[in-house]
Amino acid sequence: MIEWLRDDYHRPAKPAAPQTIELSGRTLPIALNRHPRAKRLTLRLAPDGSAVRITLPRWCRSADAVAFAAVRREWLEAQLAKVPETSDPIARGTIRYRGDEIEIRWTEDAPRKPALGERAIRLGGPGDTQSQRLQRWLEAEAVRLMRADLVDYCGRAGLEAPDLRLTRAQRRWGSCSSNGVVRVNWRLVQAPDTIRRSVVAHETAHLVHFDHSPGFHGLLRNIYEDDLEAADGWLRAHGRGLYADFG
Repeated sequence: MIEWLRDDYHRPAKPAAPQTIELSGRTLPIALNRHPRAKRLTLRLAPDGSAVRITLPRWCRSADAVAFAAVRREWLEAQLAKVPETSDPIARGTIRYRGDEIEIRWTEDAPRKPALGERAIRLGGPGDTQSQRLQRWLEAEAVRLMRADLVDYCGRAGLEAPDLRLTRAQRRWGSCSSNGVVRVNWRLVQAPDTIRRSVVAHETAHLVHFDHSPGFHGLLRNIYEDDLEAADGWLRAHGRGLYADFG
């Protein structure tokens, strides 16, 4: 009997069942992230509406975090209603590029690699791989445009342009690491130029001020040529729509 109890005591615990929440008839996973500097619970919906994300202090119980989401179900459902439905650019016949809708013109005998013409992008090759090749083209364009933006803003700030890398993050449009690497979300290539450039300018200012101090905001306003408040407002109103294609 004693041996049986010991065996049972050392038996591995069953993994906890994944946490979920019902929102507007959909079951979404709840992703919990314990952060060492978190002092309170923060709740958000993934930009594509695929999950509910909660950041919690180390001392907080998981059950309390899940209950926190349940209490705020109406707010989450309102956020979910704002998420645009996934759109198929091939079926639609257009892709979003630099704030415009560009027509897709596919013919089987055209070159496989997409090529931008006047308000149309042309490509050939297998019809079932159009989407993947168009996304790769957009990502290449994002690198080209954002590198030019970064060189421009670093020149205005008196800096050497650092490495630029694309990110597919669903939470942040850009980031700047402590070793000076700037990352920008590739989906911003779909937005108007002023919006994309505002994010690159933001991360350029972080190369000098690794915070959001008055010095940071002063430098950002000095190097960015357009209306920062308008750019931020556009991202709040339309940013989620950039995730509708190429989900």
